[in-house]
Amino acid sequence: MTRTPILDANATPGGGAFGDLPEWDLSDLYTAPDAPELSADLDWIDGACADFAARFEGKLDTLDAGGMLDCIHRYEQIDLKAGRVMSFAGLRYYQQTTDAERAAFLSDCEGRITEATAALVFFALEVNRLPDDHLAGLFAANDDLARFKPVFDRLRKMRPHQLSDELEKFLHDQSVVGASAWNKLFDETIAGLEFEVDGEVMGIEGTLNLLTEQDRSSREAAARALGQVFTANVKTFARVHNTLAKEKEIEDRWRKMPSPQTGRHLANDVEPEVVEALRNAVVDAYPRLSHRYYELKRKWLGLDRMQVWDRNAPLPMEDDTRVQWDRARGMVLDAYADFSPRLAELAEPFFERGWIDAAVTPGKAPGAFAHPTVTDAHPYVLLNYLGKPRDVMTLAHELGHGVHQRLAAEQGELLSSTPLTLAETASVFGEMLTFRKLLANAADDAQRKVLLAGKVEDMINTVVRQIAFYDFECKLHDARRAEGELTPDEINALWMSVQGESLGPAFDFMPGYETFWAYIPHFVHSPFYVYAYAFGDGLVNALYAAYEDGAPDFQEKYFDMLRAGGSKHHSELLAPFGLDATDPTFWNKGLSMIEGMIDELEAMEG
Repeated sequence: MTRTPILDANATPGGGAFGDLPEWDLSDLYTAPDAPELSADLDWIDGACADFAARFEGKLDTLDAGGMLDCIHRYEQIDLKAGRVMSFAGLRYYQQTTDAERAAFLSDCEGRITEATAALVFFALEVNRLPDDHLAGLFAANDDLARFKPVFDRLRKMRPHQLSDELEKFLHDQSVVGASAWNKLFDETIAGLEFEVDGEVMGIEGTLNLLTEQDRSSREAAARALGQVFTANVKTFARVHNTLAKEKEIEDRWRKMPSPQTGRHLANDVEPEVVEALRNAVVDAYPRLSHRYYELKRKWLGLDRMQVWDRNAPLPMEDDTRVQWDRARGMVLDAYADFSPRLAELAEPFFERGWIDAAVTPGKAPGAFAHPTVTDAHPYVLLNYLGKPRDVMTLAHELGHGVHQRLAAEQGELLSSTPLTLAETASVFGEMLTFRKLLANAADDAQRKVLLAGKVEDMINTVVRQIAFYDFECKLHDARRAEGELTPDEINALWMSVQGESLGPAFDFMPGYETFWAYIPHFVHSPFYVYAYAFGDGLVNALYAAYEDGAPDFQEKYFDMLRAGGSKHHSELLAPFGLDATDPTFWNKGLSMIEGMIDELEAMEG
């Protein structure tokens, strides 16, 4: 029912001496865990859920259009209150996942709300039993109700997979000790890992950050420390993945889902053939993208063979000066303002009002995310800022999410949430705006080369790496279903089967790299999420090409698309730009932009 933060798999590791790094002020949600307002909201949720069931259970088919609209408004208010509580509890937890009190508070809130909202399970079940013509008549009779048609449409896509009322209620109640509990175990395990690198003990964020250091021995030491610690803990991670994959298989079997990916496609409101076309286009392009680029990078680094710790290495000519926070802020806001002053205005409050938590701190969740919270509040952005150019791009990325979420909030709680396939649009577009601004201001060809190479790497990480992740997940779930329990070695082999294919012949793989699947949060929190990154990158490349070509009223159309939130299908949102993701050639347009940048880099080699 509520939206929870999802760590950004495309975020690069990135507090220290980078200026005055901001931290969250969560008081816009609640002032403290024991705030009387929070306690009052939990009590209100209990009463509102019970009242909702008493008013509407068994009666949805008797409601006229006005009655159904009242029902939807009451449901939305419950969603809003529950979302506020869970956002506060979740964000506090992600600030310090190793804190037992925060973990217990999150679990208690989740349990309380799960228990209360069990009374609402009937709503989706009864909606899905309404005849099509009955619903059509209600929508025709009331324009305010018709605005919620996308909510009903998404619910009704689950009709073929709906279980009995009793089973649906059981799954709802059981969720707090199912996937949610395994998610917490994963988060707490990852946050508590310690890595010794050259005599210094650090957490995962600092260790991953060393993989982008100029000094190759530091990169190698970090990679080997990661491999050693992941290997030492691989049984725990294998248990988490086996259990979650089996739980998913059981639920999918009962729901008669034709594939492990079906639930994600339904949630994303995207057709399986569109995702398959994207996946195939990217895999076919591996030799033209990652294989070509990494061969160039191998030469730039002066290596006979690339090692995994060289994948995100800076170029030898790259300036290793760290970007101060205020400068990073200015770089991103200036790029946003060049596109539209309105875009910068929407991003400014994140810096001014405690909506960003930027520093690396003990126990803090790794990576980055932008969490929308609820539509009568505002989003919050989490970063782990270490002053590298890629951290600036991560800031641009997450601010794009935040701006998107602010604009989509106009739709209200039930219509604001954007399907994942479109949720990456504003974030990747924000990155592109920032990159193009920096490229236009490049002082010389050497700086231009560094910027182009950095952008190509980011796009390879967004497209190639994420589709390789998707293939790994597909193989993992297929193998779990066909072969039963998977040993750590079997999971490792699946991981390596996609790594060599995607990265190409320039690489060797150290012992221990086979366990690097273990720390990717999306595999645990949100299976098959990762293709949304490639979808978003391809879509944005096509969008940006239309912008560069001077498409009429582009900014106005762009803001309209973001404001739409989850109220329209991707085909409706792309139509004003003359784009169609169902066109088999659509994805090649986006991939050709990456190829063009690699062409330019090759040309610079003379």
